[in-house]
Amino acid sequence: MNQKNASGKKINYRKIAELSTLWMVLPSSIAVGLFMGWLLDKSLHTHPWMLGIFTVLGIIAGFRSLIRGLNKIGIEKDD
Repeated sequence: MNQKNASGKKINYRKIAELSTLWMVLPSSIAVGLFMGWLLDKSLHTHPWMLGIFTVLGIIAGFRSLIRGLNKIGIEKDD
């Protein structure tokens, strides 16, 4: 459902909804990396190596997902 704003442009609510979910991609990826690294360090007694490695991997994965999501939203054509 598209409506027009004050300037006459269509408001695409689907894009707004997709953008609103992207703000959690980066923090959640980092949190998963931290947790996995902590869990592996605890079980393998390798403190702090796995924590550091998986934190970096979580940051990389988060930025990749964020960029993919932004590109997906930017590429879609308006109705």
